[in-house]
Amino acid sequence: MAQVAERNTSALDTLYERYGKPAYSLARRITGDEGFAQDVVQDVFLALWKDPDSYHRARGGFASWLLSVTHHKAVDAVRREESLRRRRSLATQEFLVEQNANGVSQAVYDRVWTTVIGERVRGALSQLPSPQRDALVLAYFGGYTQREVATLTNTALGTVKTRMLAGMRRLRVVLGAGLAPEGGAL
Repeated sequence: MAQVAERNTSALDTLYERYGKPAYSLARRITGDEGFAQDVVQDVFLALWKDPDSYHRARGGFASWLLSVTHHKAVDAVRREESLRRRRSLATQEFLVEQNANGVSQAVYDRVWTTVIGERVRGALSQLPSPQRDALVLAYFGGYTQREVATLTNTALGTVKTRMLAGMRRLRVVLGAGLAPEGGAL
């Protein structure tokens, strides 16, 4: 840890080689998802690199501390995902109730909405640089994880994550203006 505090990357590599698998196993058990578990472990080691002084030897062993941090980050990831699912579900339910109250057949409304959104998304995707578009299409329409996208495109995982984030931000800008109802927000 002293070497990590001195910004020795090989020391961080050594810690990852030693503790990466147990941290991943714990995160995988908690999240139940390979991708989330990988993200949690990446966050743990990134946090360790950014703030190596967060570990205090006097409080206990490094392995216990690292697994404790992994546990907390994994639980936080699960809670964030559950919260996001609840909000989406609630928003969908409210939307359906509102549409049914307006007398529009839900099946007809769904088909029209899907067509309109699909056209807009395809148009917005065409405005992205091809590396960003390719990463997003593989992940969201192909169902691949970020790690799988990295393998398929022969690109570093961090680069894929950066491209996807930049692409999503650009899509938010492009689609945000075009999908909001008049005078309203998405």
